[in-house]
Parts: sequence; structure tokens; C-alpha cells
Amino acid sequence: MSNTRIKVAVVYGGRSSEHSVSCVSAGAIMSHIDPEKYEVIPVGITQDGRWTVGESDPSVLQRSGRELPTVAFKRGLSLSVEPLTRGELRYEDGSLFATADVIFPVLHGRFGEDGTIQGMFELSGIPFVGPGVLASSNGMDKEYTKKLAAAEGLPIGREVILRGRTELTEAEKELLGLPVFVKPARGGSSIGISRVASWEDLPAAIQLAFEHDKKVIVEAEIIGSEVECGVLQYPDGTLVASYPSMLRGTSSSDEGFYGFDTKYLDDVVTADIPAPLPPATLELVQSLAIETFKALNCDGLARVDFFVTDKGPVLNEINTLPGFTPISMYPQMFAASGVAYEELLDILIQRALVRG
Repeated sequence: MSNTRIKVAVVYGGRSSEHSVSCVSAGAIMSHIDPEKYEVIPVGITQDGRWTVGESDPSVLQRSGRELPTVAFKRGLSLSVEPLTRGELRYEDGSLFATADVIFPVLHGRFGEDGTIQGMFELSGIPFVGPGVLASSNGMDKEYTKKLAAAEGLPIGREVILRGRTELTEAEKELLGLPVFVKPARGGSSIGISRVASWEDLPAAIQLAFEHDKKVIVEAEIIGSEVECGVLQYPDGTLVASYPSMLRGTSSSDEGFYGFDTKYLDDVVTADIPAPLPPATLELVQSLAIETFKALNCDGLARVDFFVTDKGPVLNEINTLPGFTPISMYPQMFAASGVAYEELLDILIQRALVRG
């Protein structure tokens, strides 16, 4: 293999509740990166936040039945944040482990998808895949995602934000109606989310959400098909939307919605790609996905989720670092759109290098 291969540090794991999903995504990515063009430097972050030499064998990061992998501490690492030492990963004793040309942060949730680690990468001066600090932070926070989307005239649903209180007023209950979904405002992978069909069940749902975040969002249920759409940015800046996918089996799962177990463990959800919708609706979803991407000032990639109602699509949320597991929608949607997994990774890495 050529000695001029681009060195890609794949950083995964992390302190969020989506730690294990990140590991599975990283294993899939490392299995699909072109080894003739790229040299992978695996870097794990344990659940307590320690950086360590990652797994060189991607198969270790696969899901086994209902068991999900975690990062095991091997030998401590740190990333230099001095701009003149771009991409230096060092052992705890200061000796050099590797120098990376670009970082692929395969990190979901807090401290990985929320702009915090993106800020560290920007301080280090090293190119990285995906949106920057502002887009990541606003994309992670469902309140501000919708505020920015609404400012651009994009369709959003009804919601109430809870800060420092644990109850809805009667007026808020009347505004939302039943059922409602109670969510951590800055969470992912459907962790800490509850569907509430009776106001008697609301306090327990709010308490659960507050266990995962200091801010909770209560959303009115939107009746419609769950449709997702990927957005990919090419190195020259061109934005392309994937074929949208329609999820099936989410409401009939044990959780009753697209929860964590339903997404990753139960193997009950299927997807139609492209979604079986009229051509005009598919085009509208693609257009709205790109407009949402722009509204949040994203870069590189995002997955935008909608409910397609009888009155048209309504924005649910955006994922600025969507899952890359073997069953994740983002790579599946682009594969159906003619962009194979390996090519998809190549485009994302090249975009990061051009952006710098």
C-alpha cells in the first residue's frame, strides 16, 4: 500500500448515552473505508471520558444479539490542541502515537454531536468530518433546531419547553392535546423519550426525561408517516438529498414508537427506499431537508427526519452526525440513491479536507 495514504483518525465511543451505538457505527465505517487511499487510526473514548488506543479489528465493534460493544481502556491518548502540531495524538508519557490528517468523529449525542468536541478539533487546527460548533450545538438542541427552522419558514409542530419546572399549565395541555411525546431536549437515539396518552402519566415521563437533560421538550403527537432524508455535501459545496425512506413497524413495536430498542435491538423496523410517496411529495421532502441543513449552517452531512401528514411534511429533528451502523438509514438511503458506503465515506473525508 502507498505510504502517501491519508491518515484518518476515527474517534468513537464517548460519554453520552449513545456510546455503544457510536462503537457500532465506527466499526462499520472502519470496515468500509478504502484501505488503498486511507490509513485508519482508531481512537476510542471510554464511557468516563478517557481517550485510548482504539480497536484495530472492526469486528470487535459489532453488535452481538442484543449485546452492544463499549470502549475498553488500553493505553491513554491525548489530542494536541496546539494549532502548529496539527493532528498529533500522543500517549500519556508524551510520546507520539500517530499524526492524523483528518478526524472522523463517529460520536453521537452529548460531548460528540453537540459542538463541544468540534470546538476542540477547531482549536487543534485539524480538519474534521461534519458540521462545526454552531450547527452541531443547534442541531443537538431540539428547541433551537425548531426555532431556526421556523425562522426560515419551515414547518414545525407544537411544543412546550420545560426549564426549572416539571409541570404543564392547563393552557399548555390544551395547546398540545394528547398524546404527547416527552423528550430530553438535547438527547439522541430515542433515549429518555416517552409517549404519554394520559396526563396522569406525564410526571413520570418528565422525570425520566430530566434524568437525561436539564431541559425537556413536550411535543404534540403528529399523525403521519415517519420519513427520513439524508443530505450530503460534496467537496465543491454541492448539496444532494438522498431518496427519502419511510419507516415501517415503529408504532407496532413493544415501545409503541421509534425508541432505542426498536431502532437497534428488536429487528422489527423496516424501511421503504424510496418512500412510497407521490413524486411531488418526495421532492418536497428532499427540498425541505436541504433547507433545514442550510438553516442550521450544517456542513458535510446530516439526516433530517419528518412526519409526512395529510397536510404535508412536518420537521421532527435533524441529526448532524447520523448513525452509520449496518442498519442505519443514512448510509442505506445513499446506497439506494447510487452512492455506495465506501464512496460516501470518501466524499465526506474529502469535504472535510477541502473545508480545512
